[in-house]
Formats: sequence, C-alpha cells, structure tokens
Amino acid sequence: MSSTTESTAWSWSVEQFGQVDLGDSRRTARLVQMGAAAYERPSGKVAAVFTSDAGREGAYDFLENDAVAVEEIVEGLRRATAKRCADQPFVFVAVDGTSVTVTDRAGKKNMGRVGSKANGARGLKVIDALAVDSRGTPVGLLGLSWWARGEQAPLKDHARQTRPLEERETRHWVETVRQAGDALDERGVRGWFQIDREGDGRDLLQALQQTEHWWTVRSNRDRNIELADGDVSKLRSELEQRSMSGLYTLPVAAHPGRCPREATMVVRVARVVLRLRDKKNDHITRLEVTAVWAREHGTTPSNEAPLDWMLYTNRPVETLDDALMVVWGYSQRWRVEEFHKTWKAGDCDIESSQLESPEALERWGTILAATAVRIERLKRLAREHPDTPASIELSPYELCALKTLRFGANPPNPQPTIAQAVSWLAELGGFANKYSGKPPGATVLGRGIKYLRSAARILELQHGYEK
Repeated sequence: MSSTTESTAWSWSVEQFGQVDLGDSRRTARLVQMGAAAYERPSGKVAAVFTSDAGREGAYDFLENDAVAVEEIVEGLRRATAKRCADQPFVFVAVDGTSVTVTDRAGKKNMGRVGSKANGARGLKVIDALAVDSRGTPVGLLGLSWWARGEQAPLKDHARQTRPLEERETRHWVETVRQAGDALDERGVRGWFQIDREGDGRDLLQALQQTEHWWTVRSNRDRNIELADGDVSKLRSELEQRSMSGLYTLPVAAHPGRCPREATMVVRVARVVLRLRDKKNDHITRLEVTAVWAREHGTTPSNEAPLDWMLYTNRPVETLDDALMVVWGYSQRWRVEEFHKTWKAGDCDIESSQLESPEALERWGTILAATAVRIERLKRLAREHPDTPASIELSPYELCALKTLRFGANPPNPQPTIAQAVSWLAELGGFANKYSGKPPGATVLGRGIKYLRSAARILELQHGYEK
C-alpha cells in the first residue's frame, strides 16, 4: 500500500499484526497485508476480499502454509489488545464459547462435529476473550482458542466429568483465561472476567481464583454452601433469608417470549463458601465468594419466568452500588455475543468460508475476528462516547469520502463526531430506521464501511497521483 499518508486500514493492521512472529518477516508482511484487505472488504470468502489474481493466490498460500502458527497470530492480537488497555483503570474480559459452522457436504474438510451428531453440522469450536472498557466499548481480543471435536459419541455426564482436565473441553476455557490474564499482567492492567453459566464448574472457578484479577460467573445451579457452624445448606435458600440489599429498575426490551417492561429487581448479597466437589474422587474444595442475587419481583407477566441472575464474584462488595456494579459488569458479557454475530454471520461472515482445511479456517477466522471487533467498536463508540471526534477512528481520506458521499460536492467543513459519522455510515449501508430511535446495528454499519473504504481508497490514490 503506497501513499504518503498511511491509510487507516494499513495502520490498523500493523497495530494488530505487525509484531506477530511467524518465523519469517515475509510471512508477517503478508499477514499485515491480509489484515488490511479484510479491514477494507470484510467477507468470509477469501475471493471477495482479494480482487486480484496475485492477491488471492498469495492469500491462499498463506492460509494453507503449515509454517503459519495460528497461536502466534492470536498471541500478537493478545499483546496488541493488552497494550491498548494500559491506560484503563480496569477492563472487563467477556469470555464465551461458540461454534463456527461451515459447509462440508462431502465430509472431506476434516472439520469436527458441531452440535449433536444427529444434525450432521461440521466446523470448529472456539473459546474467545473480548476486552471491553469500563464504559462498555470493545477494545480487542485477549484470547481465541480453536479446536475440532472428535467423531466419538458424547460421553454420559459422569464419564465426561470424571476425566482429567486435559481430556475435557474445559481445558480451553482454563487456558484462555490464563493467557488473557498473563497478557494483562504484563501491562499491569486489572481485568474483570465475565462468564456465563458455562463457567460454573470446579476447574474454571479454581483457575479464576488463582489469577490476580476480578471475576464474575453466573450460577448454573443451586450450589451447596458451607455455613459457619460446618452445616451444609443451599445457596438460594440462605440468600432468601437475608434482608434485601436494595432495589433497581431494569428496562426490558421486547423479545420473543418476553414482554417489554420496567422490571423491578431485588438485590441480595452474602459472603458464602461454595463446596466444589471433584467427581473423580469426591474431594471437596471450599471457595469463598460473594454471591449477588438480582431477581425480578412484582413486575413479571403471568406467562413469563422472572428475570433471575445469581452471580459469584471475588470483587469486594461493601455497598449496594458495589453490588449494582457487579450486575452491570456481568451485562457487559453480552458484548461478546454481539461480536459473535458480526464475526460469524454478519459483515465478516466467517461461516460462509469455503476453505478446505481446519487450519486455514483458523488462520482466516482469526484475521476476521479482529476485523469484527473493529466494527463492534465503532458501533459502541457511537453509543457510549457520541461526542468523541470521528478522527480518532477514521482517517482524513475516510472522513473526506464520508462527507462527500453523504452531502455531495459541497460537504460541511466541521469535523463530525463519532456518533454523526456512524449515523452517516449506517445510512450508506441502507439503515432505514433512523427515525425509530433505534441505533444502527453492525450489519448496516459493515455495509457502509465497505462503501466508504472503496471511496476513501480512490481519494488516497488520487492524492498520490497528484503529488
């Protein structure tokens, strides 16, 4: 990419991938080129991103190169993200698992089983860790662990739970948490891990407790707790006997099976000792945590279950505000689900990939994952930091192209805010609900970014020719 001023795509890709050690500087240079191309034209199909024969051939060669270790690409992303977190008081780290499903009708791509064996879906499993700043804006990826499931039938619960950790998929959760924590430690940044009910297991809870970071995990069952006198009780029954710590209201949006409303949430807090049983040998490990229970009261429609979050955390909780911060922090876990939507089926659409090997899919999927975070970051910045100048995220060429596309030959001179720029981008992408009060989503924003980057590239090339 040649111009006197680096494009945003190129400089972004250098920041993300420029320090990745692939054993040969030419491979790193190719990775940076591919990251910039994916930034400008995100798509799960390689041929849609690289428009020249030489570009496509180089991309396929890179993706099928056994010398390119996806772990090193992920490590580069992890370090780049931790560096960007260095000025934050703390960052939320949303950890979640998902599947990348691809078409493999002939069964020749060596992908793993996804979902039940009966449905026949093929693809790869992933655990990811997304850094989110204290106001809810994605920062970058702190972890991405890939694997393919074997073909054996799923084991029964007891047989699965009594295997060693290294033989269970839980090991990917533990390793992702460890690596994310290590990357933040190198920069002296406090992390606050946010994990859904899949994290409520002995091995992961112990791994979280061994870090120097805060964590919150949602309970997936009514656990046994140990009382001060040594007796054993159930967590929910004990908290029901505690006095209410406070109330708050929660706006509930309309959703299939859920009515819109202002839910009244009752909060109870207690310091408890969880009894974590090792099912291999029945050994009990005691883990002291703070339980924060937020449950809807008095506003639940008759045909719905009340909203109910039982959360474990190691963060100090001394006041109602502390408890509400735990609840709000857990809600930031949803940022990773929004990232999954953009990455898998939205603008990046990794599930449309036609790559022939799991290794190539891992490499390409990792590059597109960084691009999906970028799209989600723009979306959230417009909502959480609307008055921020758009110039912190868009290059001069992109800003010029955006104003010209939006206003024609006589665009306004003042620099737009990030909220204005994102609104214009969404309109380019076909956003039709600008009067509904709803903010634009990642899909229309992604389409607008594609149009913008093509126009900005023409301006950039024109500037080079004029010089």
